[in-house]
Amino acid sequence: MSTGTVDDKPQKKEQETTSAQVVPAHTVAPHADSPTENPVGLRATAVVAGIVLLLAIAYGLHIRSAGEKQLVITTEEAAIPTVNVVHPTAGTGDGDLALPGTVEAFTDTPIYSRTNGYLKKWYFDIGARVRKGQLLAVIETPEIDQQLDQSRAELERMEADAQLAGVTSNRWQALLAKHAVSQQEADQTRANYIAAQAAVDASRANVRRLEQLQSYERIIAPFDGVITQRNTDIGDLIDAGSGSSSPRQLFHLDAINRLRVYVAVPEVDADAIHNGDTATLTQDSNPNERIRGTIVRNSDAINQSTRTLNVEVDIDNSKHLLLPGAYVFVHFHLPPIENTVTIPSNTLLFRAGGLRVGVVRHDRVQLVRITIGRDYGSSVEVTSGLTAADEVITNPSDSLASGAAVHARTATAAGQS
Repeated sequence: MSTGTVDDKPQKKEQETTSAQVVPAHTVAPHADSPTENPVGLRATAVVAGIVLLLAIAYGLHIRSAGEKQLVITTEEAAIPTVNVVHPTAGTGDGDLALPGTVEAFTDTPIYSRTNGYLKKWYFDIGARVRKGQLLAVIETPEIDQQLDQSRAELERMEADAQLAGVTSNRWQALLAKHAVSQQEADQTRANYIAAQAAVDASRANVRRLEQLQSYERIIAPFDGVITQRNTDIGDLIDAGSGSSSPRQLFHLDAINRLRVYVAVPEVDADAIHNGDTATLTQDSNPNERIRGTIVRNSDAINQSTRTLNVEVDIDNSKHLLLPGAYVFVHFHLPPIENTVTIPSNTLLFRAGGLRVGVVRHDRVQLVRITIGRDYGSSVEVTSGLTAADEVITNPSDSLASGAAVHARTATAAGQS
């Protein structure tokens, strides 16, 4: 037993030695990350990298496609114009119709010379207020003066001849009664006397004519007024009349204590204008001053070119609140019209088929035909075609067409531009 035990030990040592010798001393355990030793891990890494690359490419394409779609949407939205719209105002307010008018002097007269000569002196300049009959200027007329002297001398000679013819005729009539002369001779002397009387009358008429021409040496104011023009000076050569090739208007005289204002009233409002009604005048230079006037007459005819009625309004200008030639607004108070709306004047479109306005409905333009009532200047009254709920385009372009897509933006209220 002891011997077997001893033999086993050397055998175990020999086996261990043999086992130790089987494995070479330089052998190293394989590494998991080595490419030559782990091909499965390499393929997995490549697959992951490919997937990541594909995802990156797909995301980039998605971003690009989304950007292109957004660009298309933005471009389409930018191509749709934005328009300003207003809502019509219901009713016509107080029925005040304001129309432009031109102020004219009640009497407006250019003053010409009636005789030829040279201007000797003038007495009034522009802005001077003169009374009827006042002397404005004096003209020297030496030719007329000489002709008048000659005509008067001729008249005296003819009167003497007529007196002698009368005495002779009376004597021959007395002799005829005594049968001292023939009837023929008596009739001849009588005819000579009648002819001499006619010559005297003609000469006297010529004297009166020259005296009248001489009286035109004095330029007299024909009515009360103000001198608005003086177109002559001392020493100027004056030609008679106003119809010559180069007429000289010496003065221009306006009667301003009473003025006329002419207004063109649209045909649609012509029936509401009546003679005797009151009108009110205002002007931009003094907007707080309201001047009362009276409608005195109208033309009783519509102008075919303008389709308006010419109306005259007279005002008392004794306080000289207005000047001839001034631009004013004449306000007529007209009765209100029901079922109407008011829109700004800058919404109107003038087309061949009639008056139109652009209305936005469901983001689309519709050109609506309207009928105009009263014209208030900055706004107009519409009697048909619109309601207060409509969105009317302001300042529409000439190319605006029905069906066009637009974006509506609320502007100012109706009646304002």
